[in-house]
Amino acid sequence: MNLLPKSREEFSKTEYWNTFFKKRGNKAFEWYGEYPELCGHLHKYIKPQDSVLVVGCGNSKLSSDLYDVGYRKIINIDISGVVIKQMLQAHSQQRPDLQFVQMDVLKMEFEDSKFNVVLDKGTLDALMSDDSPESIDRIDTMFNEVERVLKVCGRWVCVSLLQDHVLRAILRFFPSRGWMVRIARCIEAEQKTAAEGESSGLPVFVIICTKMVKMPNFTPVLELHLSADGKGERFSSPEALTDGVHTIQQAALVCSRLGTTNVVKDGEICLDLMKPGTSSPRFSVYVCDKPCANEATRKFAAFVVPQGRETEWLFGTPEGRASLQTSVGYDRLAIITMHRGHTYPSLEELQEELSECILQVAPAGHNRKIPFLSAGQDVGVRTIVHKANSLISGDILIEEVEVEDEVFRRLIFLKNPNVIQSECRLKRVKSKKGPMKYVVDTTYLGCDHHVYMGVGVSLALKTAINAGNILIIGLGGGGLCTYLHSCFKQAIIEAVDIDPLTENIAKEYFGLPVNDKIKLHFEDGLKYMDTLSKTGKTFDAVLFDVDSKDSSLGMSCPPREFLESDALDSVVKLIGDQGLFILNLVCRAEGLQKEVKAMLRSKFSCIRSYKLEQDVNEVLFCSTKVQKDKDALRLEVKSAAQNFNSIVKDNKIQSRNVVDVTDLVKKLNIS
Repeated sequence: MNLLPKSREEFSKTEYWNTFFKKRGNKAFEWYGEYPELCGHLHKYIKPQDSVLVVGCGNSKLSSDLYDVGYRKIINIDISGVVIKQMLQAHSQQRPDLQFVQMDVLKMEFEDSKFNVVLDKGTLDALMSDDSPESIDRIDTMFNEVERVLKVCGRWVCVSLLQDHVLRAILRFFPSRGWMVRIARCIEAEQKTAAEGESSGLPVFVIICTKMVKMPNFTPVLELHLSADGKGERFSSPEALTDGVHTIQQAALVCSRLGTTNVVKDGEICLDLMKPGTSSPRFSVYVCDKPCANEATRKFAAFVVPQGRETEWLFGTPEGRASLQTSVGYDRLAIITMHRGHTYPSLEELQEELSECILQVAPAGHNRKIPFLSAGQDVGVRTIVHKANSLISGDILIEEVEVEDEVFRRLIFLKNPNVIQSECRLKRVKSKKGPMKYVVDTTYLGCDHHVYMGVGVSLALKTAINAGNILIIGLGGGGLCTYLHSCFKQAIIEAVDIDPLTENIAKEYFGLPVNDKIKLHFEDGLKYMDTLSKTGKTFDAVLFDVDSKDSSLGMSCPPREFLESDALDSVVKLIGDQGLFILNLVCRAEGLQKEVKAMLRSKFSCIRSYKLEQDVNEVLFCSTKVQKDKDALRLEVKSAAQNFNSIVKDNKIQSRNVVDVTDLVKKLNIS
């Protein structure tokens, strides 16, 4: 028999509750957990000697459980005469001091300042079924009554699901009166109701509002705790606290849905896991599903990504994670990445720390035993070797990461923490006067797209010694600049970057050579090209490898303004009739990508492009010279790629071919 209301408006009606308890009989109805789940919070804020008023007691066992562990000054009230009669009959013999009184919480008959604690488990939610004027008036009346019967420093302790209109009512009333407001999540109650199949999917909260005498220049104390014993986070405004609660609720609803539904049609779902009292995520969890013939027997596992490897294609992109799921053979896979700024123990300790949280994203019917997989034997090592703050790029980190016995140094802009701006490999060498030390390995290529930009430079340089003039917009850690200098030693390379901080970073940490073949300019790249284009100077190749500071626009490289008409007009002048414009394009927005390519076609008569297989990078070779037939254009690129393979081997950068010429020519797009 369904004993839940047909509509939320019924919650506040006396007739509903009388009918409810008659149907329910003597079986206790516990809205949000029972004493064992709530006691961690209740004992923290209610002392055995306190005088306690329980409002809307219903037929809950909570009061009798508190009584049995030493709380003897408890008065229970409820609007339903039926339930009060039931409770008196149930407890009068064994618990004679436990009082039950039929009374409306909106019209309490107690004298002022009578109680140390007013305890409310679900009554607030029942009375405030919506945010109608009637509900708001009703709750304001209840809050005023609570304030009246509480002593100074007394507490209103409320267990609630904190729906939005309820939360806003609390934060509108109590902080304005000078009360302290603390909200704590009750994980134990959620787990209990979920185990019994009665979960609403909403998290359970315990709200503790402490009555204080309002002082001049009062600043409200607003806190959010993720557990009963965890350190809380303090907020500066009710709005900020509201956002914090909403974040918890959204994550809980997602976990609830994951427990009952295959989300393969929605794509992967990502959740952040945080320690109580902290403001930065400790883990990110990507949940991937695939179609399953029998949903009841879905195989589930977790995969721990070692530190520093979260940016790899396999772990750092939706396509890669889907490939990983297919390779490990599980119907649902939770892929776990670790964040900077935290210390991580061994894999075994990490599994123990994560187990309860990961169970929240397990499919229904899972046996609670989680296979933990990993890409390595440990959690990986990440060391920050340099921090800086740029007025242009924001906070910058240089970190060293150990991956499978190799050490990589990376430049990270914290505005885009999952994007490696520059990377070099370190190698150990023996110094003449000391122990082994790490130096930059100049034969290592950190970005695959740099290979194809190198092919473009080979295509642009016509001389046998590969000499010429190259302009690079975007220095960063100097990876592309260093690589091209290693390949084309006779070429003059000019690099432009808006951030002067990159000069020291590129030279000191990433091995950018200092010689007369490399010239650095630190100013706005657009202005520099505009000024330079008016001088009549031309380049054999102009390269764009500059990241956008706002990746939310759907194009992370280059910034949108670099592909506007005026900027491209400058490029056209700088390459003249014989030069080549080489562009690294990273654009996930299909509509924007079409716009960009239409703009390029309006400026350049020939565009050849190659899209990297496991990246979103697309490298484009654009020229203004009259277009030849496609076979001839394809043959030019083939010859340039073969030449580039020879250059790399001749300069001892690699001993093997770095370009699959057949694949490049086959997939080359020409327009």
